[in-house]
Amino acid sequence: MATDKELSDFLENVERRAFKQAVYAVRKDESALDIVQDAMVKLAEKYGDKPAAELPLLFQRILQNVIHDYFRREKVRSTWISLFSGLGAEDDSNDNFDILDTYEAEEGTQAAESSADKVERAQVLAVIDQEIQKLPTRQREAFLMRYWQDMDVAETAAAMGCSEGSVKTHCSRATHTLAQALRAKGISL
Repeated sequence: MATDKELSDFLENVERRAFKQAVYAVRKDESALDIVQDAMVKLAEKYGDKPAAELPLLFQRILQNVIHDYFRREKVRSTWISLFSGLGAEDDSNDNFDILDTYEAEEGTQAAESSADKVERAQVLAVIDQEIQKLPTRQREAFLMRYWQDMDVAETAAAMGCSEGSVKTHCSRATHTLAQALRAKGISL
């Protein structure tokens, strides 16, 4: 059984990687934070009594399920919003407020970097993102778990419900496909 300290240490170590994975999946920082928090709470409530060695795989599965639940809720929510969006609009008197008029960036932060650097980085990240999205689902899952979540082959195989050989094959195909697509677009990393 995992002690409270082991559980706390595990959650602290996995927090950043889980957030990156959630942001990558849902593309909204606020939603990603909620997803990671929900996954952490579920792990602590339902599986806090499991051995510490089992926590990474359990957390990964919980995180994937919470992300899937998010998309299900968003689909239902967008259906209702589109149905009721034309029923009436309220006049908002704060339409002229712009946060950029009052915001000053700190030196050395992304907000303070040049516009050209921001645009270039955003374009490269967008291309990488597009190419990752084009990967078949299993290849994308294996790639993200192995290289974004830093999970080993055995953990990835257990989380995906397949053999270690399948994980290696999926990862190899994904990296070759991504490298080829990025080279074709003139991007070398």
